[in-house]
Amino acid sequence: MGKSQHVTKHTGGGWQVKGAGNGKATAVTKTQKQAIEVAKEIAKNQKSEVVIHGTDGKIRDKDSYGNDPNPPKDTKN
Repeated sequence: MGKSQHVTKHTGGGWQVKGAGNGKATAVTKTQKQAIEVAKEIAKNQKSEVVIHGTDGKIRDKDSYGNDPNPPKDTKN
């Protein structure tokens, strides 16, 4: 499983995709939506997770694209 991909504000403006523990951004985009799309593609290829941060830096959402050892239980069906 690859590194989690974090979508955060970029200090120079726009949004960035950064692998967990990396010092540099993998990609910098103008919008958060663009950064999320880039992060999803990387996560799908690496079978990892996307962690989306809001403008305040707090985690807003997560998506997993790997083999989750603790998948959510579907209680709706």
